[in-house]
Order: sequence, then structure tokens, then C-alpha cells
Amino acid sequence: MPDDPALSEYNWPTCAAGPEAGPRSHQLWTDELGRLVCRPCEDRTAARLAELPALFRQLNTTAALMRGARRPGGGSSGSKTPPIPPRLEVLALVGPGGIAARLRDIEDSWRKALGWTVAPWRGSPAQAVPQHVTFLANNLPWACDAYESVGQDIDDLRRLHAECTAIVNDERKPGRVQIGACPVRGEGGPCGQPLTARADSHRVHCSACGSRWETLGEWRELRAAQERVAEEAVRQRQEQDGVAA
Repeated sequence: MPDDPALSEYNWPTCAAGPEAGPRSHQLWTDELGRLVCRPCEDRTAARLAELPALFRQLNTTAALMRGARRPGGGSSGSKTPPIPPRLEVLALVGPGGIAARLRDIEDSWRKALGWTVAPWRGSPAQAVPQHVTFLANNLPWACDAYESVGQDIDDLRRLHAECTAIVNDERKPGRVQIGACPVRGEGGPCGQPLTARADSHRVHCSACGSRWETLGEWRELRAAQERVAEEAVRQRQEQDGVAA
């Protein structure tokens, strides 16, 4: 701040990302004059951008498990495999209007301000998120120096990061989710050991027979095998009922 009383009415420049440092905007240092955002706020934004791809992958894994879960009453096979409870906020963030779209909107506005062409479609959200993050990270110094709407964009990125972090942290708290019995067949029939899985991982391990499922493809195979065992049990019960009749 200037010490000259004649400049008492002078409004010292403040950081455009004011809420980043607290409830009120903070003033720029002398060596930051000419910038729109202070360097600490730029550094925090860069760190959040760097974490978004990993957060997206965790949320996308959770969403994949939800999509693979069997809906209650969704069929007549008699399966009692408990579904992983769907969370709409997770599915919304990894879907077409989620993280990728929100990053794309910021990228498009920066490209327009720079006079660059809007980037072409980048594929699925999983393909697009790393590319959007790379663009924003590379051009963040320019935005903090010269883009008038950078404060709003930094706020949007902060809220997006907070949403993702809150959901990922919450997914870890409930621990493991029951996903049905082990369908691997032995000499006496299906193993039958109750299986559990983390909501942020595809990996499943049977503590009884040692079988493992560690990829999304293997998870789907596990689900299919559980369905076959359940259908076979239904047929056996029907045959027994027919004999008893």
C-alpha cells in the first residue's frame, strides 16, 4: 500500500481470484502489479488442475462399477447380487456434461480471447479431460496476467476440484461394498465365498479360493459368472419343485 497521504484514496490493485485467499480480496504485491491474479493463487490453481485427471479416473472407475451393478427387480434370473448404490453426482461428473464439459467451456473462452480456433471434439470425457487440463495448465500464466475473466474461471476450477475431492473422499469412508458370492467352481460346486469390493477400484479378491478379478473386463466376467450360477440355482429349484409336485 502507498504511504503518501495524498494517495489515501488510491485503490490498490487486488487479486482477481480474491476468494482463493479468503472471504475478501487481497492486494497484489508490488512485484505483481500488472497481473490480474497473485502468484500464490496461480500456484494453487495449477496444483488443482494437475490433480483433476487422477480424480476423474477415480470417479470414472466408481461410475463403471455402478453401471455394471444389477438393478433390483431388473430381471427374473433370481440373482441376489447386491448392486453398488448409484450416485447421480458421480455419474454426472464423469458424463458428457460433467468435468470434461466444464473444462472445455473454460478452454473455449480462453481460445476465443487469444484469437485461436476452438479445439475440435476431443472424444470421450476420459480422452478429453487430460487434453483440457494440459491446455489450461499451459495457458494459466497468460490468463493470470491478462485475461479479464480469469477470476471467475479460477473460482469454477476451485469448485470443480472441491466437488471431485469431496466425492472421492466420501467414496473411501464406507469401506467395502458387498457384491455377491464367488462363482468359481471347484469339486463341490461354486465357491460361494461372499465377495466385497472398494467403490473406487475394480479389484476383487476371494479370500477362500484365491481367485482375483482386477480389470473392468474381469469385473464384467465376474458379474456374468454370478448370473450364471444364480440362473442354474433357479433351474435346480424349479426341477426340484416339479419332482415334488
